[in-house]
Amino acid sequence: MDSSVIIGIVIFFVVLLGIGISLAVVARRTPTDRADTLLDDRLQELTEDDPQTTLAELEMSQPFRDRIIVPMAQAVGKFLEKFTPQNVLEDTRKKLEHAGLGATLDATLYLASRFVVMFILGGLFAFLFSIGFANMSILFKVILVVVGAVIGFAMPAMMVQSRIDRRQKNITHALPDALDLLTVCVEAGLGFDAAMGKVAEKWQTELSLEFARVNREIQLGKSRREALRAMADRLGVADLTSFIAAVIQTEQLGVSLSKVLRIQSDQMRVRRKQRAEQEAQKAPLKMLLPMTLLIFPTLIIVLVTPAIFLVFSSGMMNVF
Repeated sequence: MDSSVIIGIVIFFVVLLGIGISLAVVARRTPTDRADTLLDDRLQELTEDDPQTTLAELEMSQPFRDRIIVPMAQAVGKFLEKFTPQNVLEDTRKKLEHAGLGATLDATLYLASRFVVMFILGGLFAFLFSIGFANMSILFKVILVVVGAVIGFAMPAMMVQSRIDRRQKNITHALPDALDLLTVCVEAGLGFDAAMGKVAEKWQTELSLEFARVNREIQLGKSRREALRAMADRLGVADLTSFIAAVIQTEQLGVSLSKVLRIQSDQMRVRRKQRAEQEAQKAPLKMLLPMTLLIFPTLIIVLVTPAIFLVFSSGMMNVF
C-alpha cells in the first residue's frame, strides 16, 4: 500500500477523533447538571431490588460521551492550562461570561476546543490533499493546510464574539423597557429587589434572566451592591454599567430611587433612539456595495440586451 494512502487513513481517524471531542465540548452539560444526573441515576439504581448491580456496571451504564469523550476533552484542557498565561485564562473566562457560556463551558475546555478544531481542519485538508490533487505542488498544499488550521483556530473565537455582540445588542435594546417597568414598580411602592423580580416575571430575555439571578444571589446572602456589580461584569454592556453605578450611588447617598430610575429610563430611551438614527444613516453606505455589484449590472443587462439583439437582427453589424 502506498505510504501517502496510509498517512491519509491515519489523518482521517485523527480527524474523526477530533470531531468527537469537539462535539462533546460544544454539547456538554454543566458539571453540576451532569453530576446531579449521575447521582440521581445511581440512587435510582441503588434503590431498585437488584443487589447484583456493582459500581462498575453503574459507570458503564453512562453514555459514551460522559465516560470517554468529555474526560478526554478535560484532560486536553488541563494540559493546555499549564502552558497558558493566567491573564489569557482570565480574559477567556470574561469573554465566556459575556457570551452567557460561563456556566456551561470552562475556559480550559474552550481553549482545547480551539486547538481541536484547528487540528480537525488542518488534518482534513491534509487528508484530502494526500488522496488527491497529485498535480498540486507540495508548497501550495502546505500553505492550504496552514490556512485551514488557522481558520479552525479562529473559528471558535469568531463564534463566541458573534454571540457576545448579539447578546449585548439584545440587552441594550431591552434595557429602556426594563427600566420603564422598574420605574413603574418602584413608584407603585415596591422595593428595588421586588421590582427586578417583576421584570424577570414579565419577560423572558437575557436581561430579565440576569435580574432573576441577581435576586437569587441576594437571597443567598450577597449584598445588592455586589450582586449588581457582578451582573455588570458578566454582561459588559456600557449602558447597564452606568445604570448600575447610578443605582449604587443612589443607595449610598440616600436619594430617591424612583426619580433616579425615571431619569435613567429617559436617558436610555434617548440613547436607543440615537443609535437607531445612527444605524439608519449607515444604511446607504451598506447598500452601496450590493447595489454596485448585483443590482446595477443586472439593470444594465436587462436594459442593454434587447438593444444588442435588435442590432444583430437588423444587420447593422454587417456594415462593419
